Amino acid sequence: MIVGTSGHVDHGKTALVRALTGVDTDRLKEEKARGISIDLGFAYMPAADGQILGFVDVPGHERFVHNMLAGVAGIDFVLLVVAADDGVMPQTREHLAILDLLGVSRGLCVLTKTDLVPPSRREEVKGDLRALLAGTGLEDAEIVEASSATGAGIDDLRARLIAEAASAPRRPEAGRFRLAVDRSFTLAGAGTVVTGTVLSGAVATGDQLRLSPSGLGARVRSIHAQNRPAERGRAGERVALNLAGDGVGKDAIARGDVALDPSLHAPTSRIDVELRVLASEPKPLGAWLPVRLHHAAVELGARLVPLSADDLPPGARGWVQLVLERPIAAASGDRFILRDTSSSRTIAGGVFVDLRAPSRKRRTPERLKQLAALALPDPAASVAALLDLPPHYLDLSAFARDRALGAGEVAALADRLGLVRLAAGEAVYALAAKGWTGLRQGLAQALAAFHKENPDLQGVPREKLRMKLSPRLPPPAFAAALQALMKLGEVAADGAWLRLPSHQARLTPDQENLWARIRPLLGGAERFRPPRVRDLAGALNVPENAVRALLKLAARMGRVDEVAHDHFFLRPALAETVAICSDLAAQAEGNWIAAADLRDRLDNGRKVAIQILEFFDRHDVTFRRGDLRRLNPHRLDLFGAADKTPAGRESPPVGRPDFKSGKGRETVLGGFDPHSLPPVRRGAR
Repeated sequence: MIVGTSGHVDHGKTALVRALTGVDTDRLKEEKARGISIDLGFAYMPAADGQILGFVDVPGHERFVHNMLAGVAGIDFVLLVVAADDGVMPQTREHLAILDLLGVSRGLCVLTKTDLVPPSRREEVKGDLRALLAGTGLEDAEIVEASSATGAGIDDLRARLIAEAASAPRRPEAGRFRLAVDRSFTLAGAGTVVTGTVLSGAVATGDQLRLSPSGLGARVRSIHAQNRPAERGRAGERVALNLAGDGVGKDAIARGDVALDPSLHAPTSRIDVELRVLASEPKPLGAWLPVRLHHAAVELGARLVPLSADDLPPGARGWVQLVLERPIAAASGDRFILRDTSSSRTIAGGVFVDLRAPSRKRRTPERLKQLAALALPDPAASVAALLDLPPHYLDLSAFARDRALGAGEVAALADRLGLVRLAAGEAVYALAAKGWTGLRQGLAQALAAFHKENPDLQGVPREKLRMKLSPRLPPPAFAAALQALMKLGEVAADGAWLRLPSHQARLTPDQENLWARIRPLLGGAERFRPPRVRDLAGALNVPENAVRALLKLAARMGRVDEVAHDHFFLRPALAETVAICSDLAAQAEGNWIAAADLRDRLDNGRKVAIQILEFFDRHDVTFRRGDLRRLNPHRLDLFGAADKTPAGRESPPVGRPDFKSGKGRETVLGGFDPHSLPPVRRGAR
């Protein structure tokens, strides 16, 4: 258990810790000279049952409240110290307000210096304390008396703390490791050491960590937990980590950094929060108000943007966005404090809700509903509520990262809710069972409707279909969903096109008749120099637009490929050309192919040979260096004949673009006509 002290300056906090533990936590020369605590002090008290209680002694002077805040963030139990001769003082009130905003509800009020005042004064101060505690998380805290000078009440207080530690619930270790660094120093013979309270998870010797927000990597060489050598440090313990790694040094690590599991490194500078304004504030908090943010051991400037109203009056609660001056490491559910820019008073506090807050549309009713769902403390309840809201899917991996959930916790959560998970690279997207069913039904209905209206088309472009469906998944998640549905036999893919497995594209009788007249003109001896659209139209006495439309359709069906504008080659002719290029490469020095060599083999003229090679360049069949090309061995089978592809299996995607790029239209990777970008290299290693 971590015990923190709190209270006004010179009320006996350090003396009380010394009486309980025998350790003087004032370690700085200035602290000794001035007789007051300036920075955090630490002490430990072993119990008979083997437990070790850690103490964090905080300064009480108003100028050092920022140091006090760095110490109380990770405590389990508080000793609110009030001197009997002074009574309740300004920092008593501010420290209590901070504890209440941080959600600290376990503790004792310790009336110190009782040897200096008569019993009547002690009772008077106790009455003031009970009035002060009313309505706070420490409302039911017991008030005990103690004197560090005479020792009166110290043994009873020590026994009480040991009993509290024995009954205190341990923080769960299932989450991923986070430690808020409050000190960084170099130890002779050991190297760089950081200390802090473990906020979640556990760490072991040899673990790889990352220091956030800098991103510096480090390895744990050794551990001290609760002031003793240990193999592991656990949530709720005061831990010292001896770190090693490139660039790791005391000057590279500052108070406020967080040592954490590498998967949690995702600093943020814009956070949506649930905020409570202290009733003592003189005026409402308005938009873009500058404040000082205190979270764990970090302090930095921020701007405040109310979301649920134009401003927040004293004593109010509401949604607020914090825009930070620099990124920090945090987790959803962490508590924080806001102070004014002069650091003279505490004005508000609350809970981090969304670490990836949007900069636009942040005040819409839909967004506020999302925040209410994200604010639910139970992760399973939060996920269920989010999936009931648009967009009805969730990046589960990002949700787990921002809550520092362990892999076991995520798996149990998904099983409990019956989630459908779609793995897309390192990200995992989740849908509720009803959302997944709706997506499958919507996809089947959309494809069936498209096939009915367009029986001559191979299928629907992937992106077009994605935009039609609800929920509208991000492209990586949609790709993962398609893979799952293909395994179930509910959808088939032909390159960039999607169709029902039962659908086969077909031409109308008139189109088939025209194709029967065109195909011989593209094949035979002229297959490497086929006539262009205008020549075909003239030879057949058919309108040029009709010929062009049919060949475009044939390209989508995989029968031909448009090598250059209005210049279509049969698919088998291109496959044969690739084989010729392979033969030329085998005979050439360094396997480099020249356009002149291909021209001579095809007997089709230099211009057409260059057009063919440029077509191959676009589809990564060849790599170009100057005027020479080299074949990509992983793409040599790209131009297999589409009409030989068995039904229900994916045919080569050449000639079937999602759509052509043009003015005002976005180019889509995966298109294979001469106006589209080439696909991502599949064969690159």
